[in-house]
Amino acid sequence: MSRELLIAEIEKLYEIHETSLEAESNVERFLDLLDIGEVRAAEPDPTSPTGWKVNEWVKKGILLAFRVGKLVKVEDSCSEQFFDKHNFPVKDISAEDQIRVVPGGTAIRRGAYLSRGVVIMPPSYVNVGAYVGEGTMLDSHSLVGSCAQVGKKVHVSAGTQIGGVLEPVGALPIIIEDEVMVGGNCGIYEGTIIKRRAVIGAGCVITGSTPIYDIVKGIVHKKEKGHPLVVPEGAVVVPGSRRVSGDFAAKNNLSLYTPIIVKYRDERTDAATVLEQALR
Repeated sequence: MSRELLIAEIEKLYEIHETSLEAESNVERFLDLLDIGEVRAAEPDPTSPTGWKVNEWVKKGILLAFRVGKLVKVEDSCSEQFFDKHNFPVKDISAEDQIRVVPGGTAIRRGAYLSRGVVIMPPSYVNVGAYVGEGTMLDSHSLVGSCAQVGKKVHVSAGTQIGGVLEPVGALPIIIEDEVMVGGNCGIYEGTIIKRRAVIGAGCVITGSTPIYDIVKGIVHKKEKGHPLVVPEGAVVVPGSRRVSGDFAAKNNLSLYTPIIVKYRDERTDAATVLEQALR
């Protein structure tokens, strides 16, 4: 079946709101393509202002898969019991895939794509629709949510959550471009785009509704109507705060958390964030 025909079938079946053998068959074809990275929830688009476009039909396909899936017991070697939709087993990975998954509680769901050279430290979780590029490391207690797109040679440090976006289907998923460094205990949510080679300092929480104050360029980066929050290429972002206006806030010395761009990547930053190839 061609890609165009599969898209048409997914779109049709999604609107019908009924399950059938036809729907199950098309879902299986779709999940197989998602699993090997042939289709993506979002993909680079040089004609777009953000450099990315959302493939709404992919999200519809995932939601359709949940609809037709049947709850079954998931076989596991540990003593705990797990139950999930029958068409979303744990992703099948072999040594030939050259993906390093260290033992200790990591789960990768079917429909998530991992490129060669990816390293995952335990425990971590990669959800359906996620795309993780070549040579990326996911450190302990990291989450890559539904449909999140993570580029090549990205370091996602321990305790970091990259949020998932399935609904609404037109919403932009989280996108982290190539060679980004994300520090420990960070949270990236709400369709944010982190452009290539940016550095997100430990403890940063970045959401689509949180403005980022750029003290280098003297501007504020924020989400606008029809345009997501974009962290610029090479930006170095750290946690900060800003004063809250009003008499009550002044009386109580109140401030709000805000991420701040303190510099743009330079040789010193590169030296501090260099990826240790020996780990790979």
